[in-house]
Amino acid sequence: MKKYVHETMYILRPDLSEDVVTNLTTKFETLLRDTGAIDIQVQNQGKKRLAQLIRKQRDGIYILMNYQCDGSQIAVLERSMRITEEVIRYMTLKLEIKEKRAKTKAATNDKPISD
Repeated sequence: MKKYVHETMYILRPDLSEDVVTNLTTKFETLLRDTGAIDIQVQNQGKKRLAQLIRKQRDGIYILMNYQCDGSQIAVLERSMRITEEVIRYMTLKLEIKEKRAKTKAATNDKPISD
């Protein structure tokens, strides 16, 4: 099974209190952990101006989550975000982890070129 790093950015309504924002981020983080995601990092980026109106909102609270999973957890997370009224937009990106390759034929690459 390939390992992937996923990044989910979601935007919450700007009128939410700090307690509600904390509860929602904890809810989504717990949901990921319970479904098998590891290495979960959550970053609250604060309130920012949106490029365009989304659900009649001009501002939004941006939350960034980075985590490692096989991909089956994404559908569960996005379904939960879709039915949560406080979330006005979300997006998930997937990046493949590249493993370091051992250097082969290092001795042949270090030979000087003769003219």
